[in-house]
Order: sequence, then C-alpha cells, then structure tokens
Amino acid sequence: MTTIHSDGTRPRPSVFGSLGYLLMNLVVGILGFVGIVTAWAVGAGTAVVWVGLPVLALAILGTRGAARVERARVYAMLDTYIATPYPPLPVTGRWKARLKDGATWRDTAYFVLLLPIGVAEFSIMIALWSASAWLVALPLVYRFLPDGAWLLWDTDHPRIVVDSFLEALPFAGAGLVLLALTVPLTRAMGAAHAVFARSVLGPSQAKIRSLEPWESDGVRVGV
Repeated sequence: MTTIHSDGTRPRPSVFGSLGYLLMNLVVGILGFVGIVTAWAVGAGTAVVWVGLPVLALAILGTRGAARVERARVYAMLDTYIATPYPPLPVTGRWKARLKDGATWRDTAYFVLLLPIGVAEFSIMIALWSASAWLVALPLVYRFLPDGAWLLWDTDHPRIVVDSFLEALPFAGAGLVLLALTVPLTRAMGAAHAVFARSVLGPSQAKIRSLEPWESDGVRVGV
C-alpha cells in the first residue's frame, strides 16, 4: 500500500524558527543558485559531445538532493511538512524518468527563485530586527558612542542629538513599537515562504487529484 501525505494545514511557524530560516535563505539562495544553475548550464552545454552527460546526471541528483534537504529544513524550522513529490522510478530508463519528471524542474525553479527571494527576506529581517534592537537599547548605549551622544542624520549639523537617558526614552518606546510589529511580520514571512516552498517542492495538485480515486482501494491521500 502506498501512502502519500500532503499537509494542507496553514503553516504556523515560531518567531525564532522563522527568523533563523529567513536569515539562512541568503546563503542557501546563493549556494543553490550558483551550484544548480552552473551544473545544469555546463551539463546542457556539453551534452552534445557526451562529456556533459555525467554533469547532467550530477545536476539531476544534486537538484533533487538539495530539494530533499530544503524540505527537511522547512519542516525543522517552519514546522511545515512537505511531501516528497517523486513517483517510483521504473525498472528501466530511470535517468530519463528523472529528467522528464516535473518535480525535478520545479526543484530547479525553486532554487533559481530562492536567490532573489532570499536576498529580500534577509534584507528585511536585518533591517527590522537591527533597528528594533538599536532603538530599544539606545538609553543604555548612547553614552558609549563617539562624543557620548547619538547624532541623527548629519554628524556635523545634527538635527537630533540624544545625549541623555530621558532623551533616549522616546526612541526606546518607538523601538518597542517597531519590535511589536516585527515579531508578527517575521512569523508571517516565514509562513508565506512555507506556503511557497510547499507549492513548488511538494506534489502538484494535479498529481494529488489524479490519485484521489484510488483512496477506496487502499491508497490514502491526505490533502
């Protein structure tokens, strides 16, 4: 009996799980894009002289292997299960089946898209969390800055000078407000990425619908 699980529940990742995941996406996006796109480009460009066939085989295995790791990372950090979309391989023609499998190409598309998405997610998280932490900590750290003050916008002719605990308190309050907005935004971005990853790296809806008639015959599809 074959069982295919597809978790269709709404992702509810934790704040720190989401934050860690989104920050990691910069490095994962760069490595995935460079490694996978390079392997596919070199393999396809040299396949005509047969030299590229082993490279293409490596690209296929590498892409599917990286996607398996990404599914595990989404599950571990975003608490979202993504079912493996690959059908059983035939007895013969396994490499051709892997190449023609739409899941292989969706895996490739995911890592191509992860680069710009990862850059954006990393930049937003760094900007919001660092600004929140800086403002909240300002009443304690302003005295350790040059001249013992925080000079805003122009150090030669600053518009705002914070050089006392009381003057720093409004900024700390603004930092708390920003932090209160950043926490749910981080979870929302983590949940949005989990939905994106599940839609691209999981079984296609067409594949799930095609298996639904077999439920009564012992194949269970959880949607």
